[in-house]
Amino acid sequence: MTLIEGGTHLPDITMVSPILSEGQVAFFVASRAHHADVGGMSPGSLPLSTELYQEGLIIPPVKLIDSGRLNTAVMTILTSNSRGPDERMGDLEAQLSSNRVGRERLQELIRRHGLAEMNEHVAALLAYARRMTESVISAIPDGDYEFEDVLEGDGQSDAPIRIHVLLRIHETAIEVDFTESSPQVAGNINTVKAVAQSATWYCIRLLADSDVPVNDGCFSPIEVIAPSGSVLNARFPAAVAVGNTETGQRIVDVVLGALAKALPGTIPAASQGTMNNVTIGMGGRVYYETIGGGHGASPHRRWSERQSQSHDEYAQYPGRSSGACVSTRVLSYCLRPNSGGKGAFRGGDGIVREYEMLSMTTTTVNSERRVVNPYGLEHGQPGSCGVNTLITRDGVKQLLSAKVTVSANAGDRLVIETPGGGGWGATRA
Repeated sequence: MTLIEGGTHLPDITMVSPILSEGQVAFFVASRAHHADVGGMSPGSLPLSTELYQEGLIIPPVKLIDSGRLNTAVMTILTSNSRGPDERMGDLEAQLSSNRVGRERLQELIRRHGLAEMNEHVAALLAYARRMTESVISAIPDGDYEFEDVLEGDGQSDAPIRIHVLLRIHETAIEVDFTESSPQVAGNINTVKAVAQSATWYCIRLLADSDVPVNDGCFSPIEVIAPSGSVLNARFPAAVAVGNTETGQRIVDVVLGALAKALPGTIPAASQGTMNNVTIGMGGRVYYETIGGGHGASPHRRWSERQSQSHDEYAQYPGRSSGACVSTRVLSYCLRPNSGGKGAFRGGDGIVREYEMLSMTTTTVNSERRVVNPYGLEHGQPGSCGVNTLITRDGVKQLLSAKVTVSANAGDRLVIETPGGGGWGATRA
């Protein structure tokens, strides 16, 4: 691995700390946090980019703590390349504290039980996770199952980008082949292979009746094939800003779609399929949030009253948060009625979130499912597509594309209507 590989996208900064025992590195603890801004060509570091250099500061493996002391030069580089240096300092210090606590607790376990016993339990946990995953896979009928969907352009072109999967199930192993997906593209929806692997493993873990420990054991029965140079395994210095937030969602959609063919009657319909990324910048301040939407219905329940991020864990910020960060006001935040797909079980409704700009801002929206609906299953209807609209202070409405950067004036309003989830099952008479 070269120094420029790894991670997900540049705002996700990972800290890794070693734990020494008996003169050797026994364990590592790690934390990864998404930072609101790490530089780049637009506030929020999720630009409509065409290369990685435009997306922010590229950080190779480097010591932030050296011989027990903070490397202030490295910290200064990190904070100086952010539009919010004080905020960046606080968030980086929070990660350092998180790693410190993790190290202390693991060191206490080693002192209490000894390194040999700890290693035995680690091996047992890995084996246990592998057995659980193999059990899940063994319940899927052997065979080949295909599905495909598209991404709606890359911020440079509106041309659809194919995401295709072929699942090959054999006894307790599964091969997940994305070879027929599109080659890498000019814009920011490319992703690294780690995202394709993570999204795939997540889908398989969803099939388990109980929690599977997340470790190498649960990953080992699953082989993910994503050829180098494809949109799911892009070569440096490809743009990857929203590869995990948007492309990762579509990977989940296609893997679950293929599993629906293998396990009919058990898999939910497509959820909103996007994270509706909104970044608003004003001067040296940046606000970033994602907006929830409709969950896909399942054969077990409807989701018309459930709105949150699907397939990813992001909390929805209260409206006052944006005003505290940049000069904006949230005018409305409500459900989007009847946007969930109809069916025996109805998909969840989307959300409407409306921002008013109180001064001039630079705003970037990275979204999906504005053209291709979230699919329904078992004759359920698809969810409604999302809509992005800019309303000027003079009342002129401008329909925005799925991925766009706009300069908004005081009094302009940005309205994000998120997609609804797909319905499940035929509508009852």
